[in-house]
Amino acid sequence: MMWIGIFIFIILVSAYFRLSLLASSLLLAAALLGYQMHSGADASQIALLWIIYAAIIIPLNFKPVRLNLFSRPIYKVMKKLMPTISQTEQEALDAGDVWWEAELFSGKPDFEFLQKLPKPTLTEEEQAFIDGPVEEFCKMLDDWQITHIDYDLSPEAWQFAKDNGFFSLIIPKQYGGLDYSAYCHSQVVMKIGSRSGSAGVTVMVPNSLGPGKLLTTYGTKEQKDYYLPRLAKGIEIPCFALTGPDAGSDAGAMPDAGVVCYGSYDGKDDVLGIRLNFSKRYITLAPVATLLGIAFRLSDPDHLLSDEEDRGITLALIKSDTEGVEIGQRHFPANHAFMNGPVRGKDVFIPLDAVIGGVDYVGKGWMMLMECLGDGRAISLPALGTAAGKMGAKYTGAYARIRQQFHTPIGYFEGVEEALAEIAGQAYAMDAARSLVSVALDGGKVPSVISAIVKYQVMERMRDTINHEMDVHGGHAICMGPHNYLGRAYQLIPVGITVEGANILTRTMIVFGQGAMRSHPFLLKEVKAVHNEDEKQGVKDFDNAFFAHMGFIISNVVRSFWFGLSFAKFVSTPGDSDTRRYYQQLVKMSSAFALLADICVGVLGGSLKRREKISGRLADALANMYIMSAALKHYENQGSHKEDLVLLKWVCEDSLYNIQMSMKGIVKNLPVPFIGALCNFIIFPLTKPYQRPSDKLGHKVARTILSPGETLDRLSAGIFNSDDKNDASGRITHALNLVLKTDELQRKLRDAYKQGKLENRGRDAYPEAKEKNIITEVEYDQLMEAEAAIQNAIKVDEFSFSDWKVETP
Repeated sequence: MMWIGIFIFIILVSAYFRLSLLASSLLLAAALLGYQMHSGADASQIALLWIIYAAIIIPLNFKPVRLNLFSRPIYKVMKKLMPTISQTEQEALDAGDVWWEAELFSGKPDFEFLQKLPKPTLTEEEQAFIDGPVEEFCKMLDDWQITHIDYDLSPEAWQFAKDNGFFSLIIPKQYGGLDYSAYCHSQVVMKIGSRSGSAGVTVMVPNSLGPGKLLTTYGTKEQKDYYLPRLAKGIEIPCFALTGPDAGSDAGAMPDAGVVCYGSYDGKDDVLGIRLNFSKRYITLAPVATLLGIAFRLSDPDHLLSDEEDRGITLALIKSDTEGVEIGQRHFPANHAFMNGPVRGKDVFIPLDAVIGGVDYVGKGWMMLMECLGDGRAISLPALGTAAGKMGAKYTGAYARIRQQFHTPIGYFEGVEEALAEIAGQAYAMDAARSLVSVALDGGKVPSVISAIVKYQVMERMRDTINHEMDVHGGHAICMGPHNYLGRAYQLIPVGITVEGANILTRTMIVFGQGAMRSHPFLLKEVKAVHNEDEKQGVKDFDNAFFAHMGFIISNVVRSFWFGLSFAKFVSTPGDSDTRRYYQQLVKMSSAFALLADICVGVLGGSLKRREKISGRLADALANMYIMSAALKHYENQGSHKEDLVLLKWVCEDSLYNIQMSMKGIVKNLPVPFIGALCNFIIFPLTKPYQRPSDKLGHKVARTILSPGETLDRLSAGIFNSDDKNDASGRITHALNLVLKTDELQRKLRDAYKQGKLENRGRDAYPEAKEKNIITEVEYDQLMEAEAAIQNAIKVDEFSFSDWKVETP
């Protein structure tokens, strides 16, 4: 019995510390030798133990034996069961880089990697651009005028954007572009988006997935030299057409087709090129575009390029005035006025050098798209979502402080306070998420999985945040008009949810589907080994990956159970007394996630691709681990201010609860109930350890946005600010400043009322208090000025009947 106990102990220690198979075997041998020398057991017992040891350990450590006994038979079974990987799937897997998500998949994240990442910063030139041209551009924007009257940016705003390089943020300086960092790009879109969603989208599209990005990354020298300077100066307005009536989320099934052939172009005959037919819709900037980027499936039936007939998805540039191109009329996306519409082409002939990247990139369109999609997913849309969160924190918090009911600011009521805590906490989470991914992009990485996480998480949190903002404002947010700064943001929600990969698709198919293959330490190695045409090498590679994978699973079983019992209190992690606990819980959840991911892959196999509810919950768990990591890094980047700690705690506790509920949902819905119950016991052996942020914590978080302060300044940094009493959002700030200025006077009046010196309360008490000399004439004027500002801040727009009449021909 003693030997069994020693054996189990060594296995557990080896698994926890992830010792190699050889190291574990040597430990067992040393323990057995010690047992032989000191236990006094008879020779037959010792011999039996050595026989058992040799029977297990030698086959596992002696590769030729292990290959024939274990690896080869398993390899052959896997080869029959594992589906082939399509070219599209392979290109998606090959696109982008593995980054921090690999550490989260590992079950033992290396926080040194996270801590060594630089703080996102702006150069002097970038800061000057934001403080100068971007600030001036924001002042030119009247969102009501844009979205309700003109249905477009003003000609002056368009020209200003072109003249100041707003459409060239990503174009290298050698071509006349600004070539700013990803973080600057995010800051620019966020600031403009806080002023006008339509303007934000207009600026972000040329700087994300489109001709500019594709040309910079893949263009030929001739293409770059001609088009990039024209794009940088705004001479060309670009758009990129991918989605069509029959190919939305399944873009790979696009019916748009091009055929390699000879034709006439630019007055020349017998030009080798492509004849195109396409129909695209939902294309932003299409109605005003002069340069179209088109994705289509190319065929070469006459083998003019190669022996292959189906050449795959290809990308090309087409001038909008090319014969056969039709720029359709406008779409009207959710009452926003950014240019968006269909483009069509019938028998459009273009020369072969119109293919982005030239002949070398024929058929590589899907790979190019996957590589370049990160900017839209990781920068532009998260910047818009974060703008909504920051606006909510600053202006909904201010509105809740100046708006009173029952003689009390509505922000002091617990029901409203709950919504304010969500707004502030989610704003912090969104800001942290977009800031961290920008560091990866500026470091030359293209983290495709993290980009997808940030896109869908920030957009979902934007949806929740704006809904809470609407609840707090009530009728004030419902009545549209020039004074409503929230209604258009509410209407923008489905745009952000839908574009650059619909959130449902991104969550249930991309994040874990791509993440498991790319970020798992061994899964992709096993898949590649099984698909290796050289079977001998494939078996060797599979053997190495498979046995390392088995050790990985055993390790995560042991670690997850121990962490569940100990609550990970003994794990060595970075952080101080305030943050170390959250780092420890992140290790605990990372180990549990790695275990559950392997269990799901093992139990469901290839069907996991179709079990989207389970893969969606795995995506949620991974995403919330990323959000929590980003929040910890963000807190430290900003200087670890103690007054900001309540925001960090709220985000971490919210994330841990979300991870827990995702995991509970997974184990409950596994097709083998026993395995689900066993996983639940291993990961949560005692109880559900995490709860939503407490009411006490929520109260503290809500109070951070009810009045100005350094915490609110950091939380709302980067958006457009105004205290102009005639501005839609500026009137809120103007009123708040006056309300806070007269706070002591209000307290004096409340005390006088309680003492029976005043018969009236609120603004009805002002004349009485002045008459009774409780306040001075000057103080009375201050109170009346504040009251006028409050009424101006809470007023809604009114329209005459004639405003609604539509003239008909």
